[in-house]
Amino acid sequence: MTLQTLSLPLKVLVTLFLLTMGLGYLFALAYLYLIDVEPHTKHGMGLVAAVIMKYYGQRETTRLEAALGGPMGEYVTDSQRTQIVQWIRQGAREAGFARVQPILTQTCAGCHSAAAGTGLPLLTSYTEVARYTAVDLGQSIKSLVRVSHIHLFGISFIFMFTSFIFVCSGIPVSVRTFLVAVPFLAIWLDMGPGGSPSMTQFLPPS
Repeated sequence: MTLQTLSLPLKVLVTLFLLTMGLGYLFALAYLYLIDVEPHTKHGMGLVAAVIMKYYGQRETTRLEAALGGPMGEYVTDSQRTQIVQWIRQGAREAGFARVQPILTQTCAGCHSAAAGTGLPLLTSYTEVARYTAVDLGQSIKSLVRVSHIHLFGISFIFMFTSFIFVCSGIPVSVRTFLVAVPFLAIWLDMGPGGSPSMTQFLPPS
């Protein structure tokens, strides 16, 4: 069976599937830009620095400070950021939480609360906020494993369908065999032990 011998409905199905996957890929790139690049560039931070900050962390500061200087920076004013940072630098004690709680409620609770249902870290009570006033070590092992297994499952299905379509092309068998294997080998190297998540977490940036 080749693509040329497929019936017209199957050709339409394959074409629309590939076009939709291509559109999804463009949206994925846009999402990555909006989440990982654009918030940081507003504060003069490049892509490499943004990736280091997200995965390796900023080990000279806390997770909350890092977020306020990056993706959350656009939601607070300079004076509000200064007040929160001062509270953290003074020990992030519960006694002083009343000074920063109104700021967090006004600027963060819309997304970072149980009522919002966004799945983002909760920042409504002292206990919740205190978790993020420790040194920023980047993504946790638990988070990296969660992301890795989701990517391995999800992307494997995409590879399977797109590779099946590619196998039906008229390209020589040896070339098809090699190119079908490459995406799976690449994601094993990228997401597996010793891959990108591990390197970004444990190897200090040069």
